[in-house]
Amino acid sequence: MADKRSDHTSFEQVMATIKNERIRFVNLEFTDVVGVAKCVTIPVEQFPDCVRHGKWFDGSALENIARVAESDMYLYPDLTTFTTLPGTVRPAPIISTRQQDMQSDDEVVARVICDVREPDGERFEGDPRAALLGAIEEARAMGFKYQVAPELEFFLLQFEDKKPVPLHDDPGSYFDLSTKFTVTIRSEMVHALQSMGIKIEGSHHEVAPGQHEIDFESGDALRMADSLMTAKYVIKAIASQHNLYATFLPKPFYRTNGSGLHIHQQLMSIETGKNVFVDERGEYGLSELGRGFIAGQLAHARSMCAILAPLVNSYKRLVRGYEAPVFVNWGRVNRQALIRVPRPGTDPQASMRIELRCSDPSCNPHLALAVMLRAGLDGIQRKMTLPPAMDENIFLQDESERLRPRARLLPATLGEALDSMREDALIRDVLGDTIYEGFIDAKSIEWTEYRQQVHNWEIERYLPVF
Repeated sequence: MADKRSDHTSFEQVMATIKNERIRFVNLEFTDVVGVAKCVTIPVEQFPDCVRHGKWFDGSALENIARVAESDMYLYPDLTTFTTLPGTVRPAPIISTRQQDMQSDDEVVARVICDVREPDGERFEGDPRAALLGAIEEARAMGFKYQVAPELEFFLLQFEDKKPVPLHDDPGSYFDLSTKFTVTIRSEMVHALQSMGIKIEGSHHEVAPGQHEIDFESGDALRMADSLMTAKYVIKAIASQHNLYATFLPKPFYRTNGSGLHIHQQLMSIETGKNVFVDERGEYGLSELGRGFIAGQLAHARSMCAILAPLVNSYKRLVRGYEAPVFVNWGRVNRQALIRVPRPGTDPQASMRIELRCSDPSCNPHLALAVMLRAGLDGIQRKMTLPPAMDENIFLQDESERLRPRARLLPATLGEALDSMREDALIRDVLGDTIYEGFIDAKSIEWTEYRQQVHNWEIERYLPVF
């Protein structure tokens, strides 16, 4: 059962690529609920049958994606995502390992991203890609196409005594022009992504030592979510070739800027092809649809935070003083705002966008974009009123001024974020029961385990006193 989205890349085109590039194995990729990339590797001879009938796998073996009673699952390739993996960028499969073990260095491997389906061919509601497709279809029914441009931040670390530690020889800061070896490594990453058809707008050094950013060109939300999953393992693989470790942990070091996943968003009219956020006569150049979209995301900000910032560690990043949002607010010049509306350039249709800043690279991008889109659409559908912008730099105020009740705070912990998520029916509707329950269960266990730990800070602070 081939997917309609495969019409843009025909089966014949893919088979020609397989022949011309002498591809020997194909990685069938998908993700679990918490955003971990998975794959089943098949010999290329099995690929035609996989396209027609799907590839069976035991879904119960995958944590958080299926219950034992739903163990029979099938992977159906989305042919629009078929591409050859460059060089040695080959993520290790977790299920079919025998073929991977027999690969030689000169055997060419391709990857294709798959939808997870049930035996009758219907979408499995535990597939994160299905959740995003559902949100995209709702936007399409309203006449909109959702486009995003992510900014992916990460740290490059070196090994000392087999443990990753901060990179000593990469002290650059924001946008520094550097001749350090990490510039070459980052360029290799960009080149590898481009060779896979992923369009990159630019890359640069970030604020902290060893911290870097790769910016994606704006594109269809599904393709961008797929590209983010691909980018994370490509970046890790290339870093490893240089004896470095790339981490997407939101806050790996105390008193250092964390890594975010800022996402620039646009809604395009399917009928006209125009950016529906634009009204050059409106305040900030925003249309009423744009204002409603922001209002919806602000209304659901606390409840979708667990999806956008899903780790215990995520909330070490969302603190004041490190250019990360802590309030549920929006603005233009305030770079600590939760949602920022950058000043449009000379072409407002192309440059008007809405930037969400609380998400981080540990999130599942399919789920993140699904809840972001549905929250914005909810604001449009219900004609929500957008509160006034907060454009002053709230972190330059003194403590008493900062704490005056002017805006809600984002959750301060994963536990608080999960509580907010449980209170919002929209989030459950977006995710579906299987993903919602699996995510809540997994993250509740994670939060409980963290709370039960006794941390070094507690011992150092309290043990000498009490």
